Amino acid sequence: MDSENEKPTPSNSDPSNDSQVDARRDEIALPSHVAGSGSLDRLVETAQTYARAAASDNTLKAYAKDWAHFARWCRMKGAEPLPPSPEIIGLYLTDLAAPTGPAPALSVSTIDRRLSGLAWTYAQRGFTLDRKNRHIASVLAGIKRKHARPPVQKEAIMAEDILAMVATLPFDLRGLRDRAILLLGYAGGLRRSEIVALDVHKDDTPESGGWVEIMDQGALLTLNAKTGWREVEIGRGSRDQTCPVHALDQWLHFAKIDFGPVFVRTSRDCERALAARLSDKHVARLIKQTVRDAGLRDDLPENERLALFSGHSLRAGLASSAEVDERYVQKHLGHASAEMTRRYQRRRDRFRVNLTKAAGL
Repeated sequence: MDSENEKPTPSNSDPSNDSQVDARRDEIALPSHVAGSGSLDRLVETAQTYARAAASDNTLKAYAKDWAHFARWCRMKGAEPLPPSPEIIGLYLTDLAAPTGPAPALSVSTIDRRLSGLAWTYAQRGFTLDRKNRHIASVLAGIKRKHARPPVQKEAIMAEDILAMVATLPFDLRGLRDRAILLLGYAGGLRRSEIVALDVHKDDTPESGGWVEIMDQGALLTLNAKTGWREVEIGRGSRDQTCPVHALDQWLHFAKIDFGPVFVRTSRDCERALAARLSDKHVARLIKQTVRDAGLRDDLPENERLALFSGHSLRAGLASSAEVDERYVQKHLGHASAEMTRRYQRRRDRFRVNLTKAAGL
């Protein structure tokens, strides 16, 4: 598939998102006993804008789909979604885990996410959903006890893997860009959304998710990430061929990019950089394409081995490969706890400490 031909999808094209937007607009309004005025109306509009920015677009889309599914289920069962009924929601969770119809059973993590989506939507509509109510809490606890499975983690891309992947890329303009994406994403432990949201400078574009400063020692990324603003230091590599900062510098130089998005589409002949920012889906496709071309995990059928890798494979690879104190990895990835960082470290510390021998056995 030609990634450069991807057509951007308007963020408001999903009709299920309208209910979420309307709910926030209804909630952020003047009290009925206060007369409107020009300045107050402008403040209401600004407050609504802030409310829309309270969660990421992907999160809002997921919550909108969760609410649409629940509302449709209620209609089919002859129930009303408003106001919240713990008894109805308990039955809804039961149907997700053990469906009475042809729909497949959902995983525990998906059911938990659905419940979070409902709680968020109810809050936007002025209701409180008590997740500790026995009709919800006891059913959810039973679902987790009976159906919970170990988490399925994506494969980590290790240092030798990323070298093999970038070696498959050509040295035309598109290859320079994709090489910079992979190396920067790996060395920075970045999410795919963070990679494509970068701008050259601060405030270059309204949709910017951060910016880049290239220095003698490396590159400093300032990111507006899931946990808030943070800085990521990416030092220069031991050689230009695998240095993420050199790869980024080469892409910006030959693409003649000095303003706006860092990573943009290229022309079909790969000779010109275009203005349109890349989608994060390009990063996911790029990882799978280079995994296939590099022959990683070729002991498995192609569909299985490609399913093992995703954008998070870059973060997991950095966390697993970097032989430094764990606290530095935690800071680099922007994790609030060391426990979260350990989830990304695939086999790094396995059997490094032998407590059996330490206990005298």
